[in-house]
Amino acid sequence: MQNLHHLINQLESKIIHFKTTNLAISEGSLGWHIEHSLKTIDQIVTGCKNSNPVNYKWRFNFKRFLIMGIVKKIPRGKAKAPKIVRPDGAISIESLTMSLEKVKENLKNWGDLDKNVHFLHPFFGDLNKKETEDFLVLHTKHHLMIIDDVLR
Repeated sequence: MQNLHHLINQLESKIIHFKTTNLAISEGSLGWHIEHSLKTIDQIVTGCKNSNPVNYKWRFNFKRFLIMGIVKKIPRGKAKAPKIVRPDGAISIESLTMSLEKVKENLKNWGDLDKNVHFLHPFFGDLNKKETEDFLVLHTKHHLMIIDDVLR
């Protein structure tokens, strides 16, 4: 989870640019991408914490295998974020800071969770703890790359 903490720190360092946009790269502002990334982490970690490890059963998923195993990159513009992780309302430095603190708090006992905690991803199927960590790193890197492209 060290990689994810490092990426969260990178998101934090971009908060000051939250109003920046570049419609040629993304419809969302940098604040939107930061908030979306934080909401995604928070919702998925909460989902894992609320899952029953006994119910996890690994199944092959071609999309997961291709994106997470081979390509190791989320293609841009190919999927729309589920409503639950889309930012709603005004985005401010204060709201982003609150989301950031919420995520950091939620991650504190991640290491204590069973290896078979899981959440159901809409494209990749059930992801256990390790796969969830890998996905959260991949997803956060995806949005940090967009943020960096906008800032260029």
